[in-house]
Amino acid sequence: MKSKNINFIILLSLIIFSCSSNDITPSNNNLNDFVSTLCENATGPTGGLWDNAHGLPIPLTNIPTIANPGQHFIHSQYPALGFTMPQGYSGFESQNGLGVDVIRNDNQVVWRYMPSLNVPNQTPILDILANEINLLFAFYNHSGDFEVICEQNTSQPNGASIISSSSRLIRFGNITATVLVNSYFETSLGSTFASLTTISGPTAEYDTLVMNDFLPINWQLLVIDNGIRDSDLDGTPDNQDNFPFDPNRQ
Repeated sequence: MKSKNINFIILLSLIIFSCSSNDITPSNNNLNDFVSTLCENATGPTGGLWDNAHGLPIPLTNIPTIANPGQHFIHSQYPALGFTMPQGYSGFESQNGLGVDVIRNDNQVVWRYMPSLNVPNQTPILDILANEINLLFAFYNHSGDFEVICEQNTSQPNGASIISSSSRLIRFGNITATVLVNSYFETSLGSTFASLTTISGPTAEYDTLVMNDFLPINWQLLVIDNGIRDSDLDGTPDNQDNFPFDPNRQ
């Protein structure tokens, strides 16, 4: 259980939105002119997702919320892994570890989140990353080349453990994907614990998907304080909403 908690925290450090409630005012988010500070090849909302996934602040002016809420997913073994999906999406519990695959009903968009994955021995993080990318290729029936737009790799010893992270922004066929992996190897246990996120969809839609679907789902994984909680997902924080549980009134 301790190892699962460690990996959950590690993954949240990648996807956490680094802005405080004081920085958020009601307005429309617009990342069209954004350029990643980590990778100049990543621009617009795609670049915003890349920086944000690596713990950097991005210029959001309001809480990312789902405009067309659909089903609510709750993991049967880990109820804290719960969130609302956009309409047209379905959530499936991962068969390989504690996690979820959120898939658009046309099988063209995937948001995959696995906070706890146990792999044998000291498995190199690049092997875990390669396996995740290969699973993505298999899902889309892709067997050709792919282009790496951005990449990040870090690894550092921490006492008797090694903490590593590796990420890629790739394009293949008509698909763009962001793949993020963290791993934690504990010498005394002889096992590698990993956490990962994969976010993919048609390149022509990717920026729109980031703003309307991916960022709002990611945001729901955060612990939201009452100053920015939006219970009815209408874009107005509860403390500014006269009807916090009615999306049709504010």
